[in-house]
Amino acid sequence: MEEREALNLSPHAALSRNSRGRQRPEPECDIRVAYQRDRDRIIHAKTFRRLKHKTQVFLAPTGDHYRTRLTHVLEVSQIARTVAVALRLNGHLTEAIALGHDLGHTPFGHAGEAVLNKLHPGGFRHYEQSLRVVELLENKGDGLNLTFEVRDGILKHSKGRSEILPDDITELPITLEGRVVRVADIIAYVNHDLDDALRAGVLREEMLPNDILDRLGRTNSKRVGTMVRDLIYSTLAAGGERLTMSPEILAAITDLRAFLYKNVYETNQVHNDFIKAMKIIRELYEYFLEKGLPSDIASNMGIAGPPDHRKVCDFIAGMTDRYAIDIYTDIFLPKPWGVL
Repeated sequence: MEEREALNLSPHAALSRNSRGRQRPEPECDIRVAYQRDRDRIIHAKTFRRLKHKTQVFLAPTGDHYRTRLTHVLEVSQIARTVAVALRLNGHLTEAIALGHDLGHTPFGHAGEAVLNKLHPGGFRHYEQSLRVVELLENKGDGLNLTFEVRDGILKHSKGRSEILPDDITELPITLEGRVVRVADIIAYVNHDLDDALRAGVLREEMLPNDILDRLGRTNSKRVGTMVRDLIYSTLAAGGERLTMSPEILAAITDLRAFLYKNVYETNQVHNDFIKAMKIIRELYEYFLEKGLPSDIASNMGIAGPPDHRKVCDFIAGMTDRYAIDIYTDIFLPKPWGVL
């Protein structure tokens, strides 16, 4: 399999046999290359399974068709693999980074991240927490022992509101596969967040900017297709050594992201729920910092012992939306009085 990679993949691809290795040396598998094993370890991780009950944009959604953090990473993985295969990059590495990139996200999405960033003395950034999950928190403190390239891609996937394809590549993952995931992440979320906002009634069709739709397409699938094709063809035309997009499509994606910030993420309808979620996270954090963590859960996470900021932050960051709400209800709300 390693020989086939060397024969078939692009000169710019990351080959499994050339990996910088794992945190701890271990025997190679006889049927899977290194990046396949990383992908499989992520899929089988408890943290990965919990993503199905973590917010993407709309908090604790009960509708069956709203995206969660799990469906988001699956969409990122699908988009990233499509691009990687077309560019003859390493699909296994691409998938592993895509599936692991959001493991450190908090309950209630970026609202949870914002409040933990204020409460934890060292700050909190979900991409750093994702790396902490795979290096330390999974497997009762042993981590997943992933390859350097996957860990690098996970750590450097986030772009916030900065440039999608920056000129300064020092802030980017060291592999093209990691850079593909970084772009696939934004392609996924600007499209599915728009779709979910329409479903939730936060946006209406007549509110969508025609100049952006004219450039990208008027349906979710057409917009994704436009962005993916442009990324593939532009990169191939430029020689494949560096990810490239046409100025027109890159500008349209940037404009769409700005539109979503103004008309979805920062609207009262969404922001008011964020305020409530932040209250839950803040009060749970203060409670566990004073009272300590549940001993059984702390032991399973490998963070047993007296409470401190780091342990409390790890515990809360790992919660799902519904678990955070349930434990908050149990701790802070009165229970109905029963008289026999």
